[in-house]
Amino acid sequence: MKILVVGGGGREHALCWALAPAATIYCAPGNPGTADLGTNIPLDPSDAEAVVDAATEHRVDLTVVGPEGPLAAGLVDRLTERGHRVFGPTQAAARLESSKAYAKEVMQACGIPTAESETFTDEAAALSYIAQHAEPLVVKASGLAAGKGAIVCENRRQAKTAVTEMFGGRFGDAGKEVIVEEYLEGEEISILALTDGEQATLLPASQDHKRLGEGDRGPNTGGMGAYSPVSLADRSLLDRVLREIVRPVLEHQAAAGAPYRGVLYAGIMVCDSGNPKALEFNCRFGDPEAQVVLPLLTDDPLEHMWRIATGEPWHPDATVETFPMAAVTTVLAAPGYPVEPIKGAGITLPAELPPNTILFHAGTSRDPAGVLRTAGGRVFAATGLGATVEAAGERSRELAGAIQFDHKVFRRDIGWREVARAGAA
Repeated sequence: MKILVVGGGGREHALCWALAPAATIYCAPGNPGTADLGTNIPLDPSDAEAVVDAATEHRVDLTVVGPEGPLAAGLVDRLTERGHRVFGPTQAAARLESSKAYAKEVMQACGIPTAESETFTDEAAALSYIAQHAEPLVVKASGLAAGKGAIVCENRRQAKTAVTEMFGGRFGDAGKEVIVEEYLEGEEISILALTDGEQATLLPASQDHKRLGEGDRGPNTGGMGAYSPVSLADRSLLDRVLREIVRPVLEHQAAAGAPYRGVLYAGIMVCDSGNPKALEFNCRFGDPEAQVVLPLLTDDPLEHMWRIATGEPWHPDATVETFPMAAVTTVLAAPGYPVEPIKGAGITLPAELPPNTILFHAGTSRDPAGVLRTAGGRVFAATGLGATVEAAGERSRELAGAIQFDHKVFRRDIGWREVARAGAA
């Protein structure tokens, strides 16, 4: 079978890694890591016609779309129109991520537990709303903002600044519509559901670390690391998320004429009361969540993707089977990330990776002389596997420390909440 993975980041390298044992891999545009697993096709993933032509030229059996941008722009629709099998949601279904305002409307229509909020297209109205509500608050750009569009504001002053900056163009068109919502106390987890639009199966829960600095300090990023599984997400909690959040969304989308097929990412706040509330929906595998979830699967993800894409009979269990171990990934970022990352530094990799580790490329490239260089804000995801999150974290940090480039940035505390829970048990 021939598979085309669209995208060129760490998530796409992880997808290629997971699918390569059972298929011939093409990746567009890919990166130096995906090149080791198959064939890179140098094209812009936002160029739908170029992607369709590549799928046709290489007689691809299945296309897997990684990033949110092409999904929101309707790449799945264009591929389907040309007779290609695709794993991923249509443009209409992907509105769950491309418009946080729409996602909030869906949550409210379905009675899904979520934070109280209001949506604004007028700055003055948003500022007036903030003045009347308790601190802290969360301000979100409704559109796609590369995972950086949600700002937790400790007080009204910060919230007003965030609103003013968004309407002032900080996130471009993504900030023309702004959501202001209550701050929920609790712990955030990421839950990925594979779905054919009617049935769904949950992958192991993970937890992303959004802040740049250790102890969850500093600015928001696209994600500085993740771990899985999360002990907080026991079977009872997962069953509630499936019953109270995922299935109502699927039923709503089907009734609205935009059935959701692919992977649905639910950002969940497990409140201090223990109740799960939906924070947001994404229409793709998370990054860096994919780099810890995919290595834990015993099931072949290709079989699930193929059946969902083709409409063949699919009878999923409530959750996908996994290895009895943990995974931690540590993101190595370029200096200046997330504001203005400095690119072009030479990279030295260890001759051999430490045991029980996987290295996923994200922002890397090779120059004309073949030298590996930094080419993005997030450069690598160093994944470690172990019997516990603590052990997996040690492996992950060992690999992160063995990679060399000037002024690399990485956190040394990925998974700290889980380690603390285990120590307190």
